[in-house]
Amino acid sequence: MTELADPRYRDIDTWDDVTALRAMLEGQMAAIAAITPALPALADVVASAVPRLRAGGRLVYAGAGTSIRVAVQDGIELGPTFDWPESRTLYLIAGGEAALKLGIEGAEDNAEDGRAQVAANAIGPNDVVIGLAASGRTPFTVAVVKAARDAGALTVGIACNPDAVLCVMADHGIIAETGAEAIAGSTRMKAGTAQKAILNLLSTQIMLRLGHVHRGLMVDMRPQNIKLRGRAAGMVAMLAKVDLATAEVALETSGWKIKPAILIAQGYDLAEASAALEKAQGVLRNVQGAQV
Repeated sequence: MTELADPRYRDIDTWDDVTALRAMLEGQMAAIAAITPALPALADVVASAVPRLRAGGRLVYAGAGTSIRVAVQDGIELGPTFDWPESRTLYLIAGGEAALKLGIEGAEDNAEDGRAQVAANAIGPNDVVIGLAASGRTPFTVAVVKAARDAGALTVGIACNPDAVLCVMADHGIIAETGAEAIAGSTRMKAGTAQKAILNLLSTQIMLRLGHVHRGLMVDMRPQNIKLRGRAAGMVAMLAKVDLATAEVALETSGWKIKPAILIAQGYDLAEASAALEKAQGVLRNVQGAQV
């Protein structure tokens, strides 16, 4: 379906700019709407992924072309936003890192490379492998997901075509049927938008369940500049119910880690705060005695 030419757009190159842009925008909105039926399946992925990631597993993205490019964008943001370790985020890229900037001819068809990358990275039972392919049949990505599943990893397939072999091969299949593109085969548009939105939802909900969000706030973000340090102080002041000066002292004591700073501002010392958070598996709401 993603490769078909939609007759509605047959003369799009003759339309005025506003009309053509409106038509393409409608396609983008339809792509987002196509995700709704997949929400229960996404919830199942979160439930299966969190225990493995708590046990030290890695979050692994795999794909070719547009699919892996949007995946890398998603994964890179997890470090500064949720303090997710970069060492626990992997990218299995058809054609290697050069393919993020250049089209590498034939890379997506290289199933052997997919299997080799799984082996080279020692993918195992605690890892969560997310394979993305708009068509659902990209040989590299299908091979990655099959090899990862054989290695015991939790596997997720994300595609935009019904009956996608990628989703059949994975433990969890996520399908957003985005249909034909305004420009036939240009899956960086509707399909790309749907894939990015799915990853936004999935990775954010996983991070939420791992305790990196509290009361709608990014309490594990890295305060790496003046703006973010100000935001961190505001979070600590609000959640610990202290003034900004006290919040800043607590943050300095914690090495600018927000969650322990909240506890320090409430009277814990650094060792106590660290131990309490470890016992609560990093979930601030589960810290006994804390007023959060």
